[in-house]
Amino acid sequence: MKRTSIGEFEETVLLMVLILQEDAYMISLQRELKDKANRSISMGALHTTLSRLEKKSLLTSEMGEPTNERGGRRKRIYQVTAAGKIELSTIKEMRQSLWDRVPEFSLKMGNAY
Repeated sequence: MKRTSIGEFEETVLLMVLILQEDAYMISLQRELKDKANRSISMGALHTTLSRLEKKSLLTSEMGEPTNERGGRRKRIYQVTAAGKIELSTIKEMRQSLWDRVPEFSLKMGNAY
């Protein structure tokens, strides 16, 4: 199976969907990205990212039930697919492998390189 390449922001969005689980809808994702990841993003940019992740088969979405607090409107709930979880796991392992190879002294502020 060919690996799908994703960028850092797409990775962050996938992780946020995993964290929020059944609360992973547009407004909550936007709020949590700002609060927890210090990323302010427009609804349009978030929608584009979510759509791109769905096209890559890393996310799925379905419409939730209508709610009174939304005036009877339904939320689109996102879920990470098995392929998305594999992609995140692969990225995590790769990053950890690289971090494990960084010499301890290289992270000290006094070293120029």
